[in-house]
Amino acid sequence: MHTFLTLDDVDLAGARVLLRTDLNVPVDAGRVEDDFRILAAIPTIERLREAGAGVVVCSHLGRPKGSVDPQYSMVPVGRRLAELGGFAVQQASDVVGGSARSLAADLEPGGVVLLENTRFEAGETANDPALGAALARLAGLFVLDAFGSAHRAHASTVGVTDHLRSAAGPLMVAELNALSKLINDPVRPYVVVLGGAKVSDKLPVMQSLLPKVDAMLVGGGMCFTLLKAEGYEVGDSLVEDDLVDSLEDLLRGEFGGRVNLPGDVVAADSFAADAGHRVAAVEEMTEDEMGLDIGPITSEHFVKVIEGAGSVFWNGPMGVFEWQAFQAGTKAIATAMAATEGFSVAGGGDSIAALRMFGLADQLSHVSTGGGAGLEYLEGRELPGVAALERWGQ
Repeated sequence: MHTFLTLDDVDLAGARVLLRTDLNVPVDAGRVEDDFRILAAIPTIERLREAGAGVVVCSHLGRPKGSVDPQYSMVPVGRRLAELGGFAVQQASDVVGGSARSLAADLEPGGVVLLENTRFEAGETANDPALGAALARLAGLFVLDAFGSAHRAHASTVGVTDHLRSAAGPLMVAELNALSKLINDPVRPYVVVLGGAKVSDKLPVMQSLLPKVDAMLVGGGMCFTLLKAEGYEVGDSLVEDDLVDSLEDLLRGEFGGRVNLPGDVVAADSFAADAGHRVAAVEEMTEDEMGLDIGPITSEHFVKVIEGAGSVFWNGPMGVFEWQAFQAGTKAIATAMAATEGFSVAGGGDSIAALRMFGLADQLSHVSTGGGAGLEYLEGRELPGVAALERWGQ
């Protein structure tokens, strides 16, 4: 079990709290396109405000290269946070500079300041001790509530804990509790559903989880490298040829029989929303076709397995669900995840976007804000952000 401080262990009245959230949301032309992570952060901010704390919020956004890049400014995020939260958000024009220091110093109980994108500082991703110390000087308590960033040892997730008493936020606690259930004693059958484009992103988690699960259902672009490893011709589908040999070993290994691959797919003649397409058995794909979704027979099989699961974890869509012609597989999985009576957890931006698209996000046991972090945690790897919090809980 984890031993760290939570908000129940600290005195918040009159405190100034540096809150590391995950507000890494898609922004286009100054407008937030998906506010799931903002909505997820608001209850923690509200709890701190109601307890009489002043809140200095920080997050990264996108991948600016350690310098100021206006397209990655937090300003639109702060605007949306204020709209959704119903409270005023003061926007700092820097991360630890004069604007941030002055707004933090003047913060009243219940007030909220949002710092600029932490990745505008070159020291953020390098976990520069000087940046960690400068962030720590903005407050008297640090709360890490960004599970989606806990697998990265950055200044705003780990470095600041060297200088400031640190606690886990409610979102972090909920994430760790939910995922710990899958690690420590999952109700069986334990089913993992994996999708998404690249098998290289998921290979470590496949290798780690196969011995622990009862079934692993694989769709999305990643399934075609596995199908090729099984000896199928997969036409023009996405394939990572350099992984075929290691996947052959995986599939022929002791637990390879637990991997369920598609038997049919939606095959398209090009990668386009309006591409000509048909349902084809995997072995019937022609060399100029590409699979862009799992087929109806596969969907039906996957759904049955999910509905009979005691625990199920889903990461990654089954096809190009943003395009109507290729969304049936992902919709079937999302619907089954919502319907199963087992303990259901989904993680990863695309899976969550799909659940939201189909209006099902509130019908799972837990929807994780962390994609990569969730996978690493399920693999059994120590997350630097969690380890940093545990030092304060000893």
